[in-house]
Amino acid sequence: MQPLGEKVILNNGVKMPSFGLGTFKVTDEKECIQAVSYALDIGYRHIDTASIYGNELAVGKGIKESSVKREDIFLVSKLWNSDQGYDSTLRAFEKTLKKLDTDYLDMYLIHWPKPFNIETWKAMERLYDEKVIKVLGVSNFKMYHLEDLMAYTNIKPAVNQVEYHPWFIQKEVHEFCQLHKIQLEAWGPLMQGKIFDIPLMKELSEKYNKTIAQIALRWDLQMGVVTIPKSTRPERIKSNAEIYDFVISDEDMKRIGELNISKRIGPDPDSINF
Repeated sequence: MQPLGEKVILNNGVKMPSFGLGTFKVTDEKECIQAVSYALDIGYRHIDTASIYGNELAVGKGIKESSVKREDIFLVSKLWNSDQGYDSTLRAFEKTLKKLDTDYLDMYLIHWPKPFNIETWKAMERLYDEKVIKVLGVSNFKMYHLEDLMAYTNIKPAVNQVEYHPWFIQKEVHEFCQLHKIQLEAWGPLMQGKIFDIPLMKELSEKYNKTIAQIALRWDLQMGVVTIPKSTRPERIKSNAEIYDFVISDEDMKRIGELNISKRIGPDPDSINF
C-alpha cells in the first residue's frame, strides 16, 4: 500500500513521517511482530521503539515480515537511562542495532534527561558522523535541558519527543522548539485512554463523524506535532491512520487547546528516579 500522510523536514534536511506507530508496553512478541508488520503493510512508515520496551527484537522481525523495504521505513529507538555515558552509549547502540537486525537507525533518542546528557550526546554525534544514525533527538526534555545540551555540543537535536495531549500542551516547550527548529513529537497522544472520557472530544467526534482518537490525532498534526499512537489491534491501527480526509476548524482547534490544565499522565522528567 502507498505510504500514508505527509512528512516533516527536520533541521538537518531529513524527512520524517509525521504519523507513526508507537510500541510502548507491547511486550508480547507475536503481538508486536503482527502489529508492526500490519501497520507497515497498510501504509505506516514510521515505527517507534526503545530499548527499555523490551521489544526491539520483535519490532525487527515485524519489519522483516512486512512487504516494505527497510530503506522506506523511518525506524526510531531510544537509549535507556542506565546506558547513558560515552562508552556505554556506544555499546547500547550496538545492542539495539543487533536486536532490530539493521545496520542503521533513522533516529536515536536520549530517552530521559540525566546528568550524563552531554557525554551521551557526544557519543551519538560520533555515530551520526559515522552515518549509522540519520537523526539525533531527545525525549522528555524541558527547555533548560535543551539549553544545557545545546551549549556544550555540536549538533542540535532535531526532535524532542514529549508527553503531549489536550490536558498537557507544553506551550512554552513547543514555542522554544519551534524557535530552535526542533520538531516536537507527541507520546501518549490518547492520554492512556483518558481522552475518551472528555465531553468535548465526544462532542467533536459526533460533529466530524470521526472517532475520539482520530480527533485527537488530527489535532496533533494540525498543531504541527508528530504523533505516534500505540495499538496492537489491526482495526485500531487502521482507524488511527484515517485522519487525512478531514480538517478540524480553527474554532474547534482552539476549544481543544483550552482543555489544557498542565496535567501530566506520565512522570515529570525532573522527578524520575529510574
